[in-house]
Amino acid sequence: MQFSDLYQPISDVAYSKAANIKLLICDIDGVFSDGRIYLGNNGEELKAFNTKDGFGIKALINSGVQVAVITGRHSQIVQQRMTSLNVQHIYQGQENKLQAYDTLKQALDLQDENIAYIGDDGPDLPVMQLVGFSVAVNDAHPLIKRVAHYTTMLPGGFGAVRELTDLIMLAQGHSLGTTGTST
Repeated sequence: MQFSDLYQPISDVAYSKAANIKLLICDIDGVFSDGRIYLGNNGEELKAFNTKDGFGIKALINSGVQVAVITGRHSQIVQQRMTSLNVQHIYQGQENKLQAYDTLKQALDLQDENIAYIGDDGPDLPVMQLVGFSVAVNDAHPLIKRVAHYTTMLPGGFGAVRELTDLIMLAQGHSLGTTGTST
């Protein structure tokens, strides 16, 4: 199965970069969610997550690629969701995402070319300029799309993460649809 049969055409360079990935780092707001934050009258915060993205994350982890999130906000909802997906590296409240990136890269002993990052807006830019494979969601800010090696067909919160996990898995020779668990 070809990635372009499922989503959209992809350059050989981007496909080759995806084949080298050992760690996928994701932003949360605008990537795992659609970027909207719902606030209740009593201060509760709600976010919507796509189960397809969750399945893709679990499948990617099961294929041997590590997953991390780096987000500027701090939310118990994010902690719960990422923990339920077996994400081991959760960095919240990171105003400077580059510091979290450097810490993570050093802790996992990885090189930039083995790391992918998916983002949607300005705070993601410094990390996206360093990683081996930078990805923008379809509805990302135009500046982010400009520096990305690949822009997803799908928008943030609506399967963009799954599109990327499928890309990495196919580029690394894994099959789709059988390595995840319930999300």
